[in-house]
Amino acid sequence: MSILVGRETRLVVHGITGREGEFHAQQMQDYGTNIVAGVTPGKGGQRALHGTVPVFDTVAQAIHATGANTSVLYVPAAAAPDSILEAVTEGVKTVFCITEGIPALDMLRVVEVVREYGARLVGPNCPGATSPGRAKVGIIPGSIHREGSVGVVSRSGTLTYEAVQAMTDAGIGQSTCIGIGGDPIIGTNHTDVLKLFAEDPETDAIVLIGEIGGSAEEDAAAWAAEHMADVPKVAFIAGRTAPEGKRMGHAGAIISGGSGTAAAKVTALENAGFLVAETPTEIPALLRRAGVS
Repeated sequence: MSILVGRETRLVVHGITGREGEFHAQQMQDYGTNIVAGVTPGKGGQRALHGTVPVFDTVAQAIHATGANTSVLYVPAAAAPDSILEAVTEGVKTVFCITEGIPALDMLRVVEVVREYGARLVGPNCPGATSPGRAKVGIIPGSIHREGSVGVVSRSGTLTYEAVQAMTDAGIGQSTCIGIGGDPIIGTNHTDVLKLFAEDPETDAIVLIGEIGGSAEEDAAAWAAEHMADVPKVAFIAGRTAPEGKRMGHAGAIISGGSGTAAAKVTALENAGFLVAETPTEIPALLRRAGVS
């Protein structure tokens, strides 16, 4: 079993005829993801990915014709909010927004509508998700993965890649890897993903990758302490040397008013039973120490 993406995924790619959309759609299809449709306004009736995927003018047309249940967005920031809303109002239950640079005020409205429709938004500004050997949605390289039982949730794309590659090199496989995005307003947080992993019978251990800013990691630690006490748990927090008031990398990675510090997050995670790595490459050794074989 996997969470959010898997063999049951029927994917529609928003912006499939654009440079980024076409490139990553091909990578996803090559990995085995079932891409059933693409959407580019004005290019309906064409076919993408060497003629294997029909292109539609609207998401509604794509869903009604193909039964798509998952969306991934490779569209400009100005178009992304409406693209997300179009997907969820037409019945898509899982939307991955790879697009970055969407204003936070726009996302406040979008996230509320997504919740009203009972859908799930991952992102924006996220790398997507991979269930090794089953499907990948987004921009995470498929080659770094190995099938296994460790669930990975991360705010950072590149740190996800580094940690997953280190795990794979050490012979430790993953059940699902999810990058939730580093913007201040996102649709799915660490705790949301931990809840999904807790219900997945094929996820036996957790890797949580966070960074400075906000309280999402502390909230996830508190939930895990209560609900995943016996599950092997490893974490890494980026930005330990970041100065207060200066944004580091992601828009949400900023320490303000003494909150959101790496030290506070590390303490909360350790108190919840996580082994906290000093570097991403230390994660496999800590997983072994936690009992992951």
